[in-house]
Amino acid sequence: MRKIKDTQRSTVRLSYDGRVQKVYRGPKARERFETEVRILRHLAGRKCSFVPTLLEAQPERLTIWTTSCGQRVDHLSEEKRADIFAELEAYGVKHDDPDIRNVTYSQQDGRFCIVDFEFATLLPEPA
Repeated sequence: MRKIKDTQRSTVRLSYDGRVQKVYRGPKARERFETEVRILRHLAGRKCSFVPTLLEAQPERLTIWTTSCGQRVDHLSEEKRADIFAELEAYGVKHDDPDIRNVTYSQQDGRFCIVDFEFATLLPEPA
């Protein structure tokens, strides 16, 4: 597996078959793990197509496996970045870390995608 990210909060690796492994660590690791799992399940239920699909959650290891959403994006206009994260809110999720490092581009889907939901929040359901 190829290491994509290694920080105090998590390690992210890409497997040779295209799956992504994320291992949580550091402060509030369990809480961040549970948040990301809850958000990804919510988005799957809403059929959101521009986020990773949760394949497996291993609470005892604080590890998730997801599909890959393409390659990291190095340049993106502020307007386009804002539009992508606003589109996510239509699915009932506020990202809470809308930085370019959380945007990828999927050549297969021909669109920008959003990753890393450990700080995201579910929005209230409309009345």
